[in-house]
Amino acid sequence: MILETQRDAGAARDILAAAAREAGAIALSFFRRGAKTAAAVQTKAGGSPVTEADLAADAFLKRRLGEAFPEAGWLSEETADDSARLGRRALIVVDPIDGTRAFVDGDPRWAVSAALVVDGRPIAGVVHAPALEETYAAARGAGAQLNGAALKSAAQADASQFTAAGPKPLLGAMSARLEATIAARPFVPSLAYRMCLVASGGLDFAVARADSHDWDIAAADLVLEEAGGRLVEQPGERLRYNEARIRRGALLGAPDALARRLLDAFRAAAGA
Repeated sequence: MILETQRDAGAARDILAAAAREAGAIALSFFRRGAKTAAAVQTKAGGSPVTEADLAADAFLKRRLGEAFPEAGWLSEETADDSARLGRRALIVVDPIDGTRAFVDGDPRWAVSAALVVDGRPIAGVVHAPALEETYAAARGAGAQLNGAALKSAAQADASQFTAAGPKPLLGAMSARLEATIAARPFVPSLAYRMCLVASGGLDFAVARADSHDWDIAAADLVLEEAGGRLVEQPGERLRYNEARIRRGALLGAPDALARRLLDAFRAAAGA
């Protein structure tokens, strides 16, 4: 069925969450906190790593979510893109391990990211960080949650200082433009998890350099939106998915109440 209602979105969220937890358990069996992974590691074209854990989790998610949403197309970091998806109203968007380098090195800040997109926007999304025991989940019109507790992002009350994460050159350029102090948190390797920290209030905002992909952000986009925030490129409009373009420009994730002030500084910094 094509999902049309809030109840459908909630059901899809629950299916995604269950699948993400199972995929996370598969990956976690190869993870070694503070040590190199037990998984075999290869290098993809472009130099990024892929492990047998990525591939096993991807295969599981493709099978499980394909059975749950047979009408949907498929887009994943670890599967060759098929342009046939462009003719579908629904699309499953998956990154089986967002933050593979962190996973390989024993850093727990990696996540399984899964979203269901309908008519260009996610209606259900889950970002599950198994090694941190954190699950962010959202359904269109039903809000966002962290481990079952409702999330609501809020703007920093003190407009002269912010806590943020992302590439330091971007944050430094934004700080000068805003005439505000930006306390940069240690780099968060999973982009999906980084944006979810804005939804939970762990960060005032987050940025990313250009060249992320839809599988990195689709689930976190909905989590942030349902928590009262937004994820945007330089034009400032909400992102559209299931298009031919899957590579993104620089990104800003922020609470709605803060986004307008940040956007001009972000545009200038990203443009520079």
